[in-house]
Amino acid sequence: MTRKDSRGRNLKIGESQRKDGLYMYRYTDEKTGKRIAVYDADLAGLREKERIIAREMDDGIMTDRAVKKLTVNGLFERYLEARKLAEQTRKNYVSMWNNRVKDEIGQMKVVQVRPSHIRLFYAKLTAEGYSRNTIKLLHTLLYPSFEMAIEDDIIRKNPAKNALGDNGRAPKVKEALTMPQQKRLLAFVEQSEIYKVYLPMLQIMIGTGFRCGELIGLTWDNVDMKNRSILIENQLIYKDFGDGYRLHIVSPKTDAGVRTIPMSEVVYKAFEKQKRLNFMQGIPRTVEIDGCTNFIFMSKNGRPLMPSALNNVLLNIKNAYNKQEVEAARKEKREAELMPAISAHTMRHTSCTRMIESGMDLKVVQYIMGHSNVSITLDVYSHITEWARIESEITKINMVQVV
Repeated sequence: MTRKDSRGRNLKIGESQRKDGLYMYRYTDEKTGKRIAVYDADLAGLREKERIIAREMDDGIMTDRAVKKLTVNGLFERYLEARKLAEQTRKNYVSMWNNRVKDEIGQMKVVQVRPSHIRLFYAKLTAEGYSRNTIKLLHTLLYPSFEMAIEDDIIRKNPAKNALGDNGRAPKVKEALTMPQQKRLLAFVEQSEIYKVYLPMLQIMIGTGFRCGELIGLTWDNVDMKNRSILIENQLIYKDFGDGYRLHIVSPKTDAGVRTIPMSEVVYKAFEKQKRLNFMQGIPRTVEIDGCTNFIFMSKNGRPLMPSALNNVLLNIKNAYNKQEVEAARKEKREAELMPAISAHTMRHTSCTRMIESGMDLKVVQYIMGHSNVSITLDVYSHITEWARIESEITKINMVQVV
């Protein structure tokens, strides 16, 4: 006998009306085998929910209410748990997520997120001045998280697909020092009573292409003067890993970051000079960071150089050089040849550019720089920085052209 509601309307299988007038539909989720009930004050409203449930079950989408409550933050946690990541990388991802996503779309339910939500989120970040590289990194966290939700039959489509667009501030062009600039800079430091103590460090930076964290994390145990080689196996970074901001020793992000680099003659002599400087300065080298001690580049208080301190040294050298150059140019009645902004990354970029300019095999450059892929070496560093280089290359055409 067909069941009816209080208004005499026929009820379908699974439908019922409670004594308080609320309509209920009970069914079994085919994915989980759970018995699930949905409710509505109106029969038409209930049947709209039934239609959606039927469609989701036909598409293989889970209809469990617990799954429906899963937030984007919860999905990201599941995604991280499913990935094998270096501890430092995991912490970096979590930190970036917490700073930029967690309190934004992170609180939305996964099933509610639409492509427009992702696009608006990226547009907001762009308006706030975030770079394209930053937004791309967030995209590499969001997109695979939603892909996993598709694989788990939580959603049908990835809302982050094609959402990146051209969002983000264009990255600044990374420029290396030209060879004349490099020579003038090193000559200035060598002749400076204030900054000459940093000459060995600058020569090592240009001669090796070390990352900032690799340089300040170097210990004398990493330097083999007898065999003239340097082992890079750690980096020193200043970060909050849940224990407050402090210096940490971390492993390189990729296997390519662990490498042994032969010393050039200039680098070898620079390490010799640095060793003598360390002895003359008499700074205690007993500070221990995560089991590492005997650091090469130290501050006056006996602690390893902070990344910010290294960049401040380079900034001060640049400012002092430019001040002297302006005065000299005024006296000589010529245009001043000012030094551009210099950072630890500028020095690394300069080093790599010198290697490429010298004709060094790109696979060797890749190894020395610690790049996981040779395309990084090419795409990021092989910029033409001097007009003289362009002219030199153009003249080669004359050798093959037939008049």
